[in-house]
Amino acid sequence: MAGGSAPIRIAYLGSGDIAGVHARHVRRSADVRVSFASRDLRRAEALRQQAGGERAFGSYEAALGSPEVDAVVVSVPPVHHRRLVSAALAAGKHVLVEKPAFPTLADYDEVVRERDSAGRSVLVGENDHYKPQLRTLRSMLASGVIGELVMVGIVTVADLPKRSDDWRNDEAMAGGDAFFEEGVHWMHVAGELGPRLVAATGLRPRPAPDPAGDRRARSMVVGLTYDTGATGAILYSREVPSLLRGLSTSHLYGREGVITFESNGAGALARGRGRPRVHVPGPAELVDVRGYKAMYADWVRSIREGGQPGMSVERAREDHVLMEMVRGG
Repeated sequence: MAGGSAPIRIAYLGSGDIAGVHARHVRRSADVRVSFASRDLRRAEALRQQAGGERAFGSYEAALGSPEVDAVVVSVPPVHHRRLVSAALAAGKHVLVEKPAFPTLADYDEVVRERDSAGRSVLVGENDHYKPQLRTLRSMLASGVIGELVMVGIVTVADLPKRSDDWRNDEAMAGGDAFFEEGVHWMHVAGELGPRLVAATGLRPRPAPDPAGDRRARSMVVGLTYDTGATGAILYSREVPSLLRGLSTSHLYGREGVITFESNGAGALARGRGRPRVHVPGPAELVDVRGYKAMYADWVRSIREGGQPGMSVERAREDHVLMEMVRGG
């Protein structure tokens, strides 16, 4: 097991696109070394060469059993998460598991017990938790620039269909429709603004077939309730065209002003008490606009120092409770 200043040796379980996304961000760090595992050794080797990794494994079991692996990233379809996370903890590995992490609340509770028994770190891969823009919005709200928060309006729309052969078209594999597989990130953002998010209700427009073969329900309106009495809504769609295939504007409405922000992190404008405040991401924020660098730094810190990362299993469970409310709404 890596310790002190020795690099942490991470193996990626899965050879899909998200493994490549993770690898591009993590390889910037001198603190880690990466390997790849796939059920197809050729795909693992291709990723290893592309990312400058150390090893390629022809099965997940081979990576989990290797003494040259300290931690694993579970980047396979959600239906396989629970089994691989449990196997990794049993093998003494630290874990980063993609989101949505698990299908049921009982799974989260059992993983917490397994994690604590193994004495390992488990991070749920919610990169939005670490986005610079989220810190900016929390700071603006906490400063009182718009007074008491009244309403939250998050808009995230784009026409981004999946191919007919994409595993996300199978709800059993993905854990749900488009909102449950990807929109969960926006539920997390809504719950990290400051007030505690206590209830959510979902309304789904009539699904329509897509010429490309995307069979999922791809739009959702989610009503939000906060413990302060504030309310809100998430307008989510992956079938509505937008500028630059995703440029959207969201708002936080207070009793003394409004914060307007580009949903994906391009900037924010607060109009309220005093002069308007404009936040434009600086170079350091632009380098990590999606939060992956900060996410890995938190995971590495928790592995080296002990304890759990900010985006813990317990924090992900809170999101899952709300997603179950949407599902039942």
